[in-house]
Amino acid sequence: MVTSALSSTLIRILPRSRSYSAITRIRRTFSTSTRLLDNNEETSDIVISGGGMVGAAMACALATNPLFSDKKVILLEAAPDKGKFILQEKYSNRTCALSPATVNFFNSFGGWDEILQMRCQPVRRMQVWESCSDSMITFNNEDMAEPLAYIVENDIILAALMQRLSEVGDRVEIRYRTKPKAYELPGVKDFSSKQHPLVGVKLESGDVIRTRLLIGADGNQSAVRQAADFHTVTWDYKQKAIVATLKLAEAPDNCVAWQRFLSTGPIAMLPLTDNLSSLVWSTTHEAAKHLLNVPEDSFVDAVNDAFWNDREKNVLADKALEVFSSVVRNILPGPDTVRQLPPTVVDIEPGSRGAFPLQLIHSSSYVRPRVALIGDAAHRLHPLAGQGVNLGFGDVACLSGTLTAALQNGSDLGSLTHLHDYETERQRHVVPVMGAIDGLQKLYSVDFTPIVVLRSLGLHATNTLDFIKRQIISRAAS
Repeated sequence: MVTSALSSTLIRILPRSRSYSAITRIRRTFSTSTRLLDNNEETSDIVISGGGMVGAAMACALATNPLFSDKKVILLEAAPDKGKFILQEKYSNRTCALSPATVNFFNSFGGWDEILQMRCQPVRRMQVWESCSDSMITFNNEDMAEPLAYIVENDIILAALMQRLSEVGDRVEIRYRTKPKAYELPGVKDFSSKQHPLVGVKLESGDVIRTRLLIGADGNQSAVRQAADFHTVTWDYKQKAIVATLKLAEAPDNCVAWQRFLSTGPIAMLPLTDNLSSLVWSTTHEAAKHLLNVPEDSFVDAVNDAFWNDREKNVLADKALEVFSSVVRNILPGPDTVRQLPPTVVDIEPGSRGAFPLQLIHSSSYVRPRVALIGDAAHRLHPLAGQGVNLGFGDVACLSGTLTAALQNGSDLGSLTHLHDYETERQRHVVPVMGAIDGLQKLYSVDFTPIVVLRSLGLHATNTLDFIKRQIISRAAS
């Protein structure tokens, strides 16, 4: 009644064009979802823990959804506010290959236009081959209206999302330099001996936020996942991914993604500009340490050698492949796919070398009462297929749709009835992708001749059958 009376008063005293927004802010202030409680406690409808790319995308999806206009959404980010993003001439060494599905999702809330105003590079062709034989597979988009993927720097993705958030006003409250210290979950005793129907997020400041739904977007070492006691499967690949920005000798239309499987792990070169590419090289810890410390010219030589050398060739596998190729040509006549060599690397951007460890992490479930995990908090996989962040953005699209359905049905945002729909849909998509990528990593990590022969023949057969390749492209794009 107090809110209604105050709203009526505001209608009389405020200009008509400003009445609605003012009333909306007042209603938020006095509603049970936002009022300040005793003992430094406040309540909120949704708290997103983690302001990285996936967490920011979740905030954008909710902020631009009209059904959430009267909901209180808080985004917690431990890092400070960096202010207005200034695009640097120097390219970052951390990039993502955004799929068409991710681009379409970003378009749904205006995030892709923000990226286009900065920079990205389309991938129109991909060539994958191995070091033990001449088998390979190529992907082209000649019959497709859009590229296979777009290579975008992580910093630009995050900046675009934050810029979009700033354009939608106060739909989401971003709290920088704010890190949760502890969690109180329904049915789980933590910082309070008195159970509460809502999730409690205790901040380092001592303040507590009570929320109807806590979304864990806080990365592969997720504190939300640990606090909610999610069962997690972890596999250490005992590898590191070396990243760097490479300078190329040739400057044609650099729109090809190159990937070669070595016995120590895959190496990939992704286009950034006509004469720059991004390197992602998965290798052993010992090799990574060496590559990070050698002089730049030696590093360049090592990259070129990894793409060009034939030292690991298996003679028996090549003979078997030659015979198999002849048989296939007789059955399915057509032009042979010619293996192209990647461009020569002539230099690297100074200071662009870096490394990060590789792990497989998968939470057996993605939801608990009033808790949902997205992105690396739910699953982390090997980067050889570039699908990790796309799976995270797929989580965001699915969860935002699930929460929209919950509001339309008048349901509680934290109800497991709807959250289980999110978990089921995402696990049906994520688990097969993780299994396939992990299987490929293990398959190409052995040099046992029978295995080399079988995988070489299998890869060549796949490359010959266009309808299978179209299915692979369609799956990767979704």
